[in-house]
Formats: sequence, C-alpha cells, structure tokens
Amino acid sequence: MSSTLTTRRGTAVAAALMSASLLLTACGGGDGGADKKAAAETGGDKAAGTRSVKAENGTVEIPAAPERIVTIGNTNLPFIDLGGKPVGVTEVSASDLAVLPKEQKAAYEAAEVVGSSGGDVDLEKLAALKPDLILVQFHSNDWDKVGKRLESIAPTVLWGLDTEWKAFAGEIATAGNVTDELARQKGEFEKKVAKIKETYGKTIDGTKFVDVSRGDWSDPGTFYIADIGCSEIARDDIGLDLPEAAEGKDPLAYEALPFERITKLSAYDVITYPVDAAGRPTEPFVPVTETSTWKALPTVTSGRALGVFCPGNNSYGPVLQYLDSLDGALATLAGKQ
Repeated sequence: MSSTLTTRRGTAVAAALMSASLLLTACGGGDGGADKKAAAETGGDKAAGTRSVKAENGTVEIPAAPERIVTIGNTNLPFIDLGGKPVGVTEVSASDLAVLPKEQKAAYEAAEVVGSSGGDVDLEKLAALKPDLILVQFHSNDWDKVGKRLESIAPTVLWGLDTEWKAFAGEIATAGNVTDELARQKGEFEKKVAKIKETYGKTIDGTKFVDVSRGDWSDPGTFYIADIGCSEIARDDIGLDLPEAAEGKDPLAYEALPFERITKLSAYDVITYPVDAAGRPTEPFVPVTETSTWKALPTVTSGRALGVFCPGNNSYGPVLQYLDSLDGALATLAGKQ
C-alpha cells in the first residue's frame, strides 16, 4: 500500500488521510502532439544526453541531467527532501511547510507556484517555466484528462497513488538525478531501523501496540486506528505488533470510531498517538486526550500511552524524524519494564 495515497480512497476521510489527488485545469497551452511516455529507470543514451525511465505512464526519454524540474502533487516535498530544487511546484499545506527543515522550506519558496494544493494547475504558467522534466503523482482519472497536455510541455514522469513510499523516493531520485542523497538517506534509515530493533527487541517482543489518531477532517467525537502512514513503518520495518486491515479490505484508518470506543483500547499494552515536534498532542487529537475515558485508561495512567511525531511518510527525511521520535518513545517504555 502507498504511504501517501491509494486508489481505493472512496471517502473524504481517506482523501484527507492520504492527501488529495490533483485535478489539473487546462488553463492554456495546446494539445501538443508529443506523446512522450513518462517514467522511472531502464537505461538510456547517455552520449545523447538522455536516458529512458519507466513509470505509470510508460517509458520516455528524459534528460540525463535535468535542470528545470516542475513537481506536481505529492512529488513536491519528496524531491526537495532529496536535495532537489524545482523551478515550479504546486501548493502544499501550511502544516507541511511548518515542519520542513529551513533549507527545504527555502527551496520550496524559491520555486514558482503553478497550482493549488487541492486542485488546479495553470498549464500556461507551467509552460512558461520551460521545464525539461515534470514529476507528477495524482489519480489516473486526472491523468486521463491532462496527461498529454503535460507531455506536450516536457517529458513527464507519472506515479500512481498506490506507489509504495520507498519505491516512490527511489524513482523520484532516479528521474530527478539526485541519487547521491537518496543513498545517504537510505543508509541512515537502515542504521536507525537496525538500532531500534536491537535496542528495544525485548521491549517490543510480545507487546501489543495500537496506533490511534484523529485528523482535522474527522467528525466531532470520533477517532481512528491508524494502520497506514507511519504506523506501517513501525509495523513492517520495526516489527511492532500493530493491528491492520485484513488482506483486500480498506485500511482500519478509514473507519471513524466514536469516542465511546476508546475503552476498547484497554485491550492493548501500549498506545501510540500523534504529537507535534514539541511533543504536544496534535491539535486534532487534543479532544481525545481531554475525554474522561482516555484519562481513565490503564495504559494512559501507567504512562504506556506514547506520543510519537510523524511529520510525513512519503520520503526518507520525515521518516527519519519519525524513527527518532519512536526511538525516544520506546526508550521511555523500556524504562517502565
């Protein structure tokens, strides 16, 4: 499953959980005639200054060393995280910008904004930037509407919404020619994962965890069990025993649970919940922590409800921050055993 988006999103909750797909508006520019099929790696003609890459929309020739890259949708922050400096971007949320490292925020703000976070991309403005490569992740329905228009402007690499985050980062790095930073980040990720597993193996073994959350899209008086996003990393990479949806079923995170169900969390040994960079419960989750039911949970009163910071989960940089926070949370848990 994608850590960012999934084609199975059928509800507003799911869309907000995983970030919205983009609908590009044809604000100008011709049909073009180029049917340049976009992509992620196969090989290429380095002597001619191009290489072939493969992705959701086929195979296309892209510059061997692209210099003017426009990022659309979920490709914005992963490319910048890898050290990329796009010339054009679409809007990202204020909350996402707030947790970016200073240099990454500067790289984003130096780019021309060619579209909104929820919606429209001005194709005339995009074309005026004269990109030599466009990186895109959005729904296949949106691609059907504007894909050829984008390809007429520049070679365009498309990723589907269900692309797994590590593959996504790797393919963006390949297409955008920022593989050196990818290698560094992957190495750091592997070291952190190994350290956590070695240090807290005994603490993790036999412990039943549950990750709970609440978003600003959640209905009043509801929360959800998180089995996608950062909790996937805790479960699949670290090995935490966390609940997840049955094979072929929608993620548990898609189901809004009433506050009355908070009592059911007592079935777990440890609860993890979202906090900000300062360690405070995130604003949407505060209503959960203020309920008498939450406060009375044995897990909470015994200090086994752990706040964990997850600034994002579609590239290595924010995931590394998440692992640091999880490391600290597990350290406090180990001290209670």
